[in-house]
Amino acid sequence: MRIAVVAIQGNVEEHISAAEGTLKEMGLPGEVLPVRHSGTIPTCDAIILPGGESTTLGRLMAREGIDVEIKEAAAAGKPIMGTCAGLVLLAKDGGDQARRTGQHLLGLMDISVDRNAFGGQRESFEVSLEVSILDSPYNAIFIRAPVITGVKPGIEVLASFDKYIVAAKQGNVIALAFHPELTEDFRIHRYFLGLVK
Repeated sequence: MRIAVVAIQGNVEEHISAAEGTLKEMGLPGEVLPVRHSGTIPTCDAIILPGGESTTLGRLMAREGIDVEIKEAAAAGKPIMGTCAGLVLLAKDGGDQARRTGQHLLGLMDISVDRNAFGGQRESFEVSLEVSILDSPYNAIFIRAPVITGVKPGIEVLASFDKYIVAAKQGNVIALAFHPELTEDFRIHRYFLGLVK
């Protein structure tokens, strides 16, 4: 199994080690590849879009042609997981901030987002979340987190916090407002890799 982690900026190393740890835990042979240029994603079975600064990420992915490869992978049914800024990039509607900045979005999920719903870096927090795909609560870490403000039919809501949706799935694509790569709990990565056909 080959897993791509878009490595333009953001929590890249953490996602690589979480994915490697998950493969090991599942007893699966495989490799996790940091992706900075086009050409690698078509050879991979699953793709992770990490956190970071979503405007920069979107722009650099478009410049490298990675955005087109991710859309083709999604159409081919390959699992894609976006965390934090990755969630924003997966949305069809990036909200007012994205419209103002002309942000480049992948538009793979029928969701609307608010980029900094909880405020800045100081408003980072941890919370115990009920996540529908897991059998017990999950300790979720939120850092300058976006939220999902609206969903269309076909979206499965996986978790909510406060009045916000913070995890959702549409087909083979998963969007998380929190950072599963910053915990020792690999259950979300395990679920994600379990979607690989």
